Amino acid sequence: MDIGIALPTMCRGYDRAATLDWCRLAEQGPVASISCGERMAFHNPEMWTTLAAAAAVTERVRIFANLSVLPAHPVALVAKQAATLDVLSAGRFTLGVGVGGRGDDYRSLDSGFERRHDRLDRAVAELRALWAGDLVVEGGAPIGPPCVRPGGPPVLAGALGPKSLARAARWADGVVAFSVGGVPGEIQWSADAARRAWTEAGRDSPRLVSGCFYTLGVAEPDTVLRDFTAEYLGFLGGEAAAGAAASMKTYDAETLHRTLDAAEAAGLDEFILVPGAAELGVLEETLELIASR
Repeated sequence: MDIGIALPTMCRGYDRAATLDWCRLAEQGPVASISCGERMAFHNPEMWTTLAAAAAVTERVRIFANLSVLPAHPVALVAKQAATLDVLSAGRFTLGVGVGGRGDDYRSLDSGFERRHDRLDRAVAELRALWAGDLVVEGGAPIGPPCVRPGGPPVLAGALGPKSLARAARWADGVVAFSVGGVPGEIQWSADAARRAWTEAGRDSPRLVSGCFYTLGVAEPDTVLRDFTAEYLGFLGGEAAAGAAASMKTYDAETLHRTLDAAEAAGLDEFILVPGAAELGVLEETLELIASR
């Protein structure tokens, strides 16, 4: 099983130096991918720009958009952004897409929140058509640049529930799930559910990716992780966010090894560690943990 690392873009203190340091150190291995996600109404930097920087300063690791809230954006724009990252990374790019769950992000983009699952289905089909050379405007030119890989980069669906997985099984190359606290039972359940959806759709097994929040290599890692979790999940409401934060345990090597063991036992292709602090010591200790497995 591959292990990827998310850039700490959702953490306070993330800046240019963190971008360069994390990317360059992760490039040395044994990390398999670098990723970050999208939020609009939050303090994080913009996802596509950040991933372009990561692609430019690396040569080996895969670059993963985890994930784009596709129904909130013009599809042609996302097609061009993804094709550009595919070129900048020389074919190392993977696109994760989903509907998201934060109305503020949609409103900040002047986009509707309704029927977003249907809109996602249609948008993925349009993405693939644009990458294949279909025209946006009759008589115009195709959206460029041409992707490195014929047909465009792999597309993974951010799907968890039975309905969203059944839809994803019609068009996705795989699934990217998430267990906030790295709970073994949640990891196994989501992997089984994805495989079941693909089987029912008459397709071969999907690429299976999951991840969790964690913190290592800082003082009082339990407090740091819980504060980070509470802030990130604040859109759920104070009580729900505080409850999730209080349950976090992935702030020491032993617990993280158990989570990674569970991900391997579930048959995942990749597990992504999402840090709760931007200090470089977090990544240094994480690389030691991965190398010890």
